[in-house]
Amino acid sequence: MNINTEKETKLRVSHFPQVPCKAFHVDVDSIEEAMKIKNILANYDLFQYNNRIKPDYCNVTTIDMWDEDSDGEGNPGWCNWTDEEGYEIDCYELVDGKAVLEECYR
Repeated sequence: MNINTEKETKLRVSHFPQVPCKAFHVDVDSIEEAMKIKNILANYDLFQYNNRIKPDYCNVTTIDMWDEDSDGEGNPGWCNWTDEEGYEIDCYELVDGKAVLEECYR
């Protein structure tokens, strides 16, 4: 399955380094860029844990898209990214720099 790249969508990565906390956000130009940043942040947190920089952690990283009707009532806002079939980012992997849908259950 290919991701629709014709539709212009505003995207960002939201990272919560220690839940509960406020997220910091990184604007991105593509799903592939978002996935790369998400993986970098996960590996960075794991590196800190494995090297005893952080004693423990509970992190969350999401990929968000801007939606003019984010709540179903006509209010714009950020929501979790899904593809046209409703699959979330965790159903994708990067293969040769492209986001590819892997076997996934909804």
